[in-house]
Amino acid sequence: MTENQQPPRKPDDELRVNFFRPRPGFMRKEVRLIWAMLAGWAICTFGFQFLLVLMQRNEAGESALTDATFLGFPFHYWFSGQSLILWFILLCLVFNLAIDRLNEQYRKRK
Repeated sequence: MTENQQPPRKPDDELRVNFFRPRPGFMRKEVRLIWAMLAGWAICTFGFQFLLVLMQRNEAGESALTDATFLGFPFHYWFSGQSLILWFILLCLVFNLAIDRLNEQYRKRK
C-alpha cells in the first residue's frame, strides 16, 4: 500500500441509521422533532375521538360537544372534517421551519 491510499472503510458503521436509537447531535434532534409532530397529530386525531366517547349523551339527552355548533356545523363534524386538516397543515409548517432552523444550526458548525 502506498502513502496516498487509505485503508478501506466499513460502510456499515457510517451509514447505519436506527430511528429508535439515533446518533447524538443532528440526528437525535431530528428524531425528537419527528416524535413530537407525530404525538401532536395523534393527540388531536385520536384524543378528540376519545373525548367524544367520554362526553356521550347523558340521561337527559344533552351532550356539550355534539350539541355545539361552529360555522353552522355540529362542532364534532367540523373538527373532524376541517379542523384536523388545518392542524395537519400547521404541523407540516412547524416541522419544516424547525428542520430548516436545525439544518442552519448544524451547517454553521462545519
